[in-house]
Amino acid sequence: MAFRDLVERFQSKVFSIIYGILRNHNDAEDIAQQVFAKVYFSIRQFDFRSSLLTWIYKITVNECYDYLRKKKVRKLVYESDFSEDDAHMMENSGVAIDPNMPIDESLAHRDLAVKLLGKISEEDRNLLLLKEVDGHSVEELAGMTGMNENTIKVKLFRARQKLVKAAQRLGKVPGRFELGL
Repeated sequence: MAFRDLVERFQSKVFSIIYGILRNHNDAEDIAQQVFAKVYFSIRQFDFRSSLLTWIYKITVNECYDYLRKKKVRKLVYESDFSEDDAHMMENSGVAIDPNMPIDESLAHRDLAVKLLGKISEEDRNLLLLKEVDGHSVEELAGMTGMNENTIKVKLFRARQKLVKAAQRLGKVPGRFELGL
């Protein structure tokens, strides 16, 4: 009974998180089942250092990462390829995701990242994700896609510009290059 209450209380949040990352309804349902199975079998390890929602959120995101790692695709973008100045601006912008921020704020940032990634082409999105999230080099991307390295660099640069412009149109980025997704 208690577990059923827990599932009913958190299932819409869990599904929303998963769908926001995977963008596939069927996969989201499968991962949600895995999340709640893991919650069920791990509930004794919950140590109350965080809220139950935060703990379930971490399990959910980790399950998504595990799933995506198996598929060699990630659905989030980070600022790993920017200059130090740009990284510093992002840290100070309040847009970057901080693991210590409240869960609602973190979810809002994740939703913004998903919304922004939806504003660029699938090819651009895949290149950015492979570069920024999976950590592939430009050389590796060229080998994977058959494009030359300069083309990859130009496409990545333009994709980042599109993300910044989309964020500015949404009123989410106050400055030039403060996109920390």
